[in-house]
Amino acid sequence: MEKLISRYFRPGHTYWMADYERDEGYEQARAVFDKYDAKSLIDEVKKANLRGLGGAGFPAGVKWSFVPQDTGKPVYLVVNADEGEPGTFKDKYIIRHVPHLLLEGIIIAAYANNVHKAYIYIRGEYVQPYLILKKALEEAYAKGYLGRNIFGKGYDLEVVIHRGAGAYICGEETGLLESLEGKQGKPRLKPPFPAVVGLFGCPTVINNVETLSYLPFILRRGAEWFADLGSEKNGGMRLFSVSGHVEKPGVYELPMGVPLSEIIYTHAGGIRGGRELKAVVPGGLSAAILRADEIGVGMDFDQLRALGTMAGSAGVIVMDNTTCMVTALMVTMRFYAHESCGQCSPCREGTGWVYRILKRICEGHGRAADIDNMADICSFMGGTTICALADGAAMPLRSYPQKFRPEFEAFIEKRRTEIETDGSGELSHGLPKRGTQARAIL
Repeated sequence: MEKLISRYFRPGHTYWMADYERDEGYEQARAVFDKYDAKSLIDEVKKANLRGLGGAGFPAGVKWSFVPQDTGKPVYLVVNADEGEPGTFKDKYIIRHVPHLLLEGIIIAAYANNVHKAYIYIRGEYVQPYLILKKALEEAYAKGYLGRNIFGKGYDLEVVIHRGAGAYICGEETGLLESLEGKQGKPRLKPPFPAVVGLFGCPTVINNVETLSYLPFILRRGAEWFADLGSEKNGGMRLFSVSGHVEKPGVYELPMGVPLSEIIYTHAGGIRGGRELKAVVPGGLSAAILRADEIGVGMDFDQLRALGTMAGSAGVIVMDNTTCMVTALMVTMRFYAHESCGQCSPCREGTGWVYRILKRICEGHGRAADIDNMADICSFMGGTTICALADGAAMPLRSYPQKFRPEFEAFIEKRRTEIETDGSGELSHGLPKRGTQARAIL
């Protein structure tokens, strides 16, 4: 199977300018000024069915077409390289191995949207990727591919790298914009949407690293070719981050719509140690969990949505039959309670409340009514907040007890019995003490 982005993923190797140019690097960025005007370039991306690969899956070309060009204000491009979704690590691979591919994609997107200043917002913990990207940026400026009169085409484009400070909420696009402006990274009310009122109150295009990195391939081989690689309305390939109980965790580039079972058993080598599969998170921690009998689903935005979960950031977390689903959910909700910005009460109170319930269950003080109480709290979280963090927390919160309710009921009874008989099982930092059977993948 032909590889696009991942053909550059050589362990310990970064494709610097000389390497990248030997492999047709920057040819499409140079040619785009002569082959397209802004409208025809946007139409080409629309025909390619390129979806936003950061999580939302909104068609990239359609998103670009929303950006007004007649406001008298500058238009900005913001690259979301925050990648804070647990279970997701593909953008890090792109930046580490082929930073110039991202920069070429930025040039193409900037031209399509009449952008003359772009910002790359990179996750603060990504120290090595940041240093690599910084060096690649210096190389591009030195060659005249960024700055004034790039490629001698009379077009100016400045690119700035901005390091985040480790807040999950800044992966949400309006929280990211607030952070870029020097404020607390708290999401904004929408509308207005960033395409119209974004960075510094100006029209703004926000795209993920992976989304932009596919643009040179689309222009090199054509929109129809790219669209045909994937499934209906989901063009091209995608990088799947596979972690958990598999023999070969890693990043796999596969066509959109590939069956989840193929990712796990063909590419990731199957379940570690020959154990049985129990559950899979298909799209990063925010996605609703799937049982082992549901992995025939195609991995694209539409098929996963139809199954009640989401493709999200394509972070595939695999759990074998030794995983305790109660503890896994407790750790998940601890994360969301910690990362909530606190701006909206359903998220601030709901995530913390549910985490405390789950922690109490794991400590052996759970009640049978807790399962239904969590479902009731969940019903007030989704769709009631400024951003989607509460929605992201609600999907696992709803799906784990729904799909594994007997395990939750048995766990509550078993732990209560253990506490009542011998007082064992106290927790430290929310995790079962050594020797207990509860075990989580997360």
